[in-house]
Amino acid sequence: MPNPAPSPFLNHITQTLAQIDADGLMKSERMITSAQAGRISVNHEGVTHERVVNLCANNYLGLADHPALIAAAKGAMDDLGYGMASVRFICGTQDLHRQLEARLARFLGHDDSILFAACFDANGGLFEPLLGTEDAVISDSLNHASIIDGIRLCKARRYRFANSDMADLRTQLEAARADGARFIMIATDGVFSMDGYLARLPEIRALADEFGALLMVDDCHATGFMGPQGRGTPAHFGVQADVMTGTLGKALGGALGGYIAGPQPLIDLLRQRARPYLFSNALPPAIVAAGLAALDLVEAGDDLRAQLFENAAYWRAGLADAGFGLLDGAHPIIPVMLGDAKLAQAMAADLFQRGVYVAGFFFPVVPKGAARIRTQMNAKLTRDDLNFALDAFKAAGKATGVLK
Repeated sequence: MPNPAPSPFLNHITQTLAQIDADGLMKSERMITSAQAGRISVNHEGVTHERVVNLCANNYLGLADHPALIAAAKGAMDDLGYGMASVRFICGTQDLHRQLEARLARFLGHDDSILFAACFDANGGLFEPLLGTEDAVISDSLNHASIIDGIRLCKARRYRFANSDMADLRTQLEAARADGARFIMIATDGVFSMDGYLARLPEIRALADEFGALLMVDDCHATGFMGPQGRGTPAHFGVQADVMTGTLGKALGGALGGYIAGPQPLIDLLRQRARPYLFSNALPPAIVAAGLAALDLVEAGDDLRAQLFENAAYWRAGLADAGFGLLDGAHPIIPVMLGDAKLAQAMAADLFQRGVYVAGFFFPVVPKGAARIRTQMNAKLTRDDLNFALDAFKAAGKATGVLK
């Protein structure tokens, strides 16, 4: 059957896409034809580029292609099948799911945890069951989109404080108390992923305690490599978060799956009422088994963490010496600030031709005028990889006019 004639609605969408493209904001995808790793093969526009240095994956510890995770996933499929074909409370829970939830809880220092298909779902399902119209949630202005969307779904009164501005957080806490809030939850990323900044958790914790508020931390870009044994930003700072969310899709293997960890009654209520949990298929056995194997490697992974931060320091120093504009920090996320979206895309394309895989970040992922190339370090990158990439950055910087 032929397609119907274009409708005004589809014409409108086509015009919107054309404007996105004209503004230099169109995102494109390149096909990786190898395992995710420090060096990858990429097919772009019909041409395969072999052994490209990969500087934009969330594969912080290099576990995405680790043999132990692959073996665990294969073994789970042999023993337990491919998929669960059900949500958890009907017939989708296996003993493996509860093993991983208990293991994550112990690792993070909480009573229990609950698994979701992704941390986007975990954040989307967290707030609505816990907070009502009598309550308040106070969110950092740079929080991840999943926290913003999760807060939108709940009926609590919403307050926002400027990124890491403790005076503003105090002002919002005072406003919530003055407005008669029954319970207050402060929500923050542990690491702000576009910038590589760490939340000021000791000060936030102190303010939460002063005002009798709960502290929620999304630790996706920290679990596995920040803090002792990689237990995250709260452990890094020596404080306790009341609720933590995180992912298996970054340092813990790089596949998919999210979680919420916290006090037992809170987790029990989420099992009853968190909609993404109640209405999504259970994680497949292969993912869960690999998650358990990843935690084994992470807990014994001081060498990987040391290499990751050694790489990050070397890379940051090399970029700074070359003259690139960077944001301050010590996290393995190291953004190269360019300002203009088209420039970020042009430099990313130039780098790809030189054998370095990066992505330009621009509005709406970051504010207008703050476009960048976000580089991310990996424990499996070698010094030769980093030197090769630094040479490519210098050449691409000169070719695009970023460097003089």
